[in-house]
Amino acid sequence: MAQTKPKKTARAFKKATKKQGERKYILILYVTGMTPRSIQAVNSLKKICKESLQGRYDLEVIDIYQQPDVAKRAQLVAAPTLIKKLPLPLRRFIGDMTNTEKIIVGLDISPQK
Repeated sequence: MAQTKPKKTARAFKKATKKQGERKYILILYVTGMTPRSIQAVNSLKKICKESLQGRYDLEVIDIYQQPDVAKRAQLVAAPTLIKKLPLPLRRFIGDMTNTEKIIVGLDISPQK
């Protein structure tokens, strides 16, 4: 079975570091179906991205009920889980995503130039 994920990540890294001084955020949010907590996490993250990252992010939402093998590879222990792949360092946020200030600080979001 061919693995396309590393190539996708390599392309994303090149794209993210293309413009000097502009940081592109690669975010993956793992949720469990359409539970209230999952919906709240998706809405909170979309709001943060729209308000703070305007065009500087890729957000992928993965339902671990539909793709359990992806959750296993990502070594998830709970959901919702947000993983910031880029810019480095890699960070994980587990659980409540409603404290937007905490998420913004944790993601190390810098203002646009």
